[in-house]
Amino acid sequence: MAARANSLTNRVTPPAAAGVSMPTLPAGDFQVLIEGLQQLGYDVLAALAAAGLTEVSVEDPDARVPCDAYSRLVASAQRAKFTPNLALAIAAQTPVGAYPLLDYLVATSETVGAGIHQLARYFRLVSAPIVIAVHDEVDPMRVEFSANAWPFSIEYSAALMVRHFRDETDGRFAAAHVSFRHVPDDVAAFERALGCPVRLQADWNGVSVPLEAWRLPLRRRDPVLRKVLETQADDVLARLPTRQGLALEVQRAVAKRVAGGDTRIEAVARDFATSGRTLQRRLAGEGVSYQSLLDEARKETAGRYLRTSTLSIGEVAYLVGYSEPAPFHRAFKRWFGVTPERFRKQTR
Repeated sequence: MAARANSLTNRVTPPAAAGVSMPTLPAGDFQVLIEGLQQLGYDVLAALAAAGLTEVSVEDPDARVPCDAYSRLVASAQRAKFTPNLALAIAAQTPVGAYPLLDYLVATSETVGAGIHQLARYFRLVSAPIVIAVHDEVDPMRVEFSANAWPFSIEYSAALMVRHFRDETDGRFAAAHVSFRHVPDDVAAFERALGCPVRLQADWNGVSVPLEAWRLPLRRRDPVLRKVLETQADDVLARLPTRQGLALEVQRAVAKRVAGGDTRIEAVARDFATSGRTLQRRLAGEGVSYQSLLDEARKETAGRYLRTSTLSIGEVAYLVGYSEPAPFHRAFKRWFGVTPERFRKQTR
């Protein structure tokens, strides 16, 4: 059993590259895994303890969880009770709405095909390490998942997509086939659950959708609500970090500290169990400086305060780390091209 759990762990999370901190995911996304395991009868508290996590660390909506904790949680649960095709089993327990904004962006689309395009466009709203490409110039259409994604994530995403579109078309949706570059635990069980053939060791990962299924209407189609959701989603995407690796993790750490915390590189470096000099060197290896990350965090925070709060401009300047108004005004004009006063009037 331990060997099977270890094998699955290797499929869930790739090894971290040397000198790069492990990426993280929002606790809300991690909570979906926990709830799926609970529905399957796992002792989640014991599994969390074995993974070195606490209930608080995953229930805090602003918390982030190291991605390797995902694999540790899966491995500890599987050692206690092995479930073949665990990703498929968890997908069966994941309702529409578990990822609220993304799910309803898709569900309010007119047709399956329109929903799939929404899925590809907004998939970055969740933290699955997958990029979706849609090829609708062929029949059957191909919904392709990035080749370097983790097999566990691919199995989960493919199963969730097929099951949810089946639900949203009142059982009429059927995929032509599912393609995996790897081999799942139990291929026959996958085919029974998804109602289509599974092609193994293929040259791409993803789901093939025939034209008749592509054109099926979705039962919750709602163009008015979809437009509202798209506005919200576009705003979220605009604020998502585009960096990767260590720079992304440092950017998140700095963003938490910029409004009143200690933003010195030495203080942030302690979060990564390293020195300020080493952190600066590792960031330089990714083509970014610590000062530029701090500058970006100050810009985002200052803009948000001026758009949404009643704080004075002097108070905003102090909160983002400027002891004098003049340097804040110079920096703000460099960031936004206008003075703080003008920015506040325009954005309100």
